[in-house]
Amino acid sequence: MTQLRVALLRLSKAAFDVVLLDLTLPDGLGITVFDQIFEAAPRALILVLSGASDEELACQAVQRGAQDYFAKGHIDARWLPHALRYVMERKASQDALRDSEERFRAMSDASPLGIFVSDAGGDCIYTNAAYHKISGLNFAQALGTNWSMAIHPDDRQRIVVEWRDAVRGHEPFQAEVRFLREDGSIVWTRLNAGAMRDGLTSRGRVQTVEDITGRKTVDRELALAKEALFEEKERAQVTLNSIGDAVLCTDILGNVTYLNPVAETMTGWKAADALGRPLGEVFRIIDGITRQPADNPAQRAIAENKVVGLAVDSVLIRRDGVESAIEDSSAPIHNRDGRVSGAVIVFHDVSEARAMAQKMAHLARHDFLTTLPNRLVLTERLSWSISHAQRHHKQVALLFLDLDNFKDINDELGHVIGDRLLQSVAGRLLECVRSTDSVFRQGGDEFVILLDEIERRQDAAQVAEKLVAAQLAPHRVEGHDLHVTLSIGISIYPDDGLIPDALMKNADTAMYCAKANGRNNYQFFTAEMNSAAAGRRGPPSANQG
Repeated sequence: MTQLRVALLRLSKAAFDVVLLDLTLPDGLGITVFDQIFEAAPRALILVLSGASDEELACQAVQRGAQDYFAKGHIDARWLPHALRYVMERKASQDALRDSEERFRAMSDASPLGIFVSDAGGDCIYTNAAYHKISGLNFAQALGTNWSMAIHPDDRQRIVVEWRDAVRGHEPFQAEVRFLREDGSIVWTRLNAGAMRDGLTSRGRVQTVEDITGRKTVDRELALAKEALFEEKERAQVTLNSIGDAVLCTDILGNVTYLNPVAETMTGWKAADALGRPLGEVFRIIDGITRQPADNPAQRAIAENKVVGLAVDSVLIRRDGVESAIEDSSAPIHNRDGRVSGAVIVFHDVSEARAMAQKMAHLARHDFLTTLPNRLVLTERLSWSISHAQRHHKQVALLFLDLDNFKDINDELGHVIGDRLLQSVAGRLLECVRSTDSVFRQGGDEFVILLDEIERRQDAAQVAEKLVAAQLAPHRVEGHDLHVTLSIGISIYPDDGLIPDALMKNADTAMYCAKANGRNNYQFFTAEMNSAAAGRRGPPSANQG
């Protein structure tokens, strides 16, 4: 009988496939002998030899890892090899099964997919490490539980119904569902399940569980981004459709890509018809003064990569030929890489504004009642006439006119009749002068006439006589025959002054002398008039006729 000490020594130096162990050795006894041998040779096939008295110990050894036990009294040389061969074959099968299970477990635990194996009733018989991480349950907690217990209560009923339909139809099961962990956290998962069959009999199902929380988060963020982009696009569309300005966009080649409703109205092109057409065909603009085609603002914005404005006096020709004055600006459109990908033109109709500006400019320089140029224009033109006459050695005549007896008519018949009379007088004055001469309303019932480039003083006298004669015929106003006459004062450049103020002052002085001499006449300025005017308290009021 080998001693335990010797057996352990030999087991430490070499590997043995089979160990026949007697639990009653000279230096060892009982179950502790098996424990030491099993520790020394855990991969060996251990067969325990037991007597009638220690059969209970042999059973304990089998429970601790022994392959089997034999009764000492029933072993013979012929039977033992057969028994050993059987036990060794069984051990090899068990080892192969254990190795297979270990490989499966290793592969299963290395997989990022959770694995949940259930029996035919749906209760857990196996889970891997990934499932434990996803569900928050360890193996002991998951074992024996129904596969649906980890699912969020709000999703559970729906998923169970889908599961049962798949089972009844013998079809694979797939679903996206939330897991609710014990700590209250939620994990989005994708479930795939299929049946384990033994022939036609179902032995249970294998379910893979994939953590798709990250993908769901990305999907949710992407959905929110798409929704935000859609809302932003809708807001932009509503804004572009609501603003009063026309908006037109082109691509890098200058083809139309967008028109808002105002642009459709102003160009006469529907967006559906304009898209893809060259900008010059849809947005036809010309110089309102030269009538020549204007520069394309979109092409300039693209070429110069900056905001550019439309040329002044630009006119848009609508598709049906109707013209409208416009103002606009064009800016480049950039893509995500910062490169120019097109241009946007924003324009609006300024026909009314431009007409109003012209009207206001006209009113600022013309009398509202008679439409004659006013005192501001008189000063400018008199200065220009003096400069021109000086260069060409000519004379300039300035005639100051005042209506005689106008105040009486105005007081008796009212301002409306008085205004109509002033308009009639202005018309007759214009008929008495050359196209190169100018008639101005100084204010009240005073008018001024500028005669350019006269050769001699007598030229001014002839015009003055014509003016006096033109007023002799009555003016027919609102059923009234009104009679007015003129008192005219005349100053001549360069004899009566070299600057506008001097000429205007002296013509005014001569006009008051004409009134003092009985009205309805004209007087040339003389130096003596200034002395006479100085002796008076002041000139008579023009309104007093």
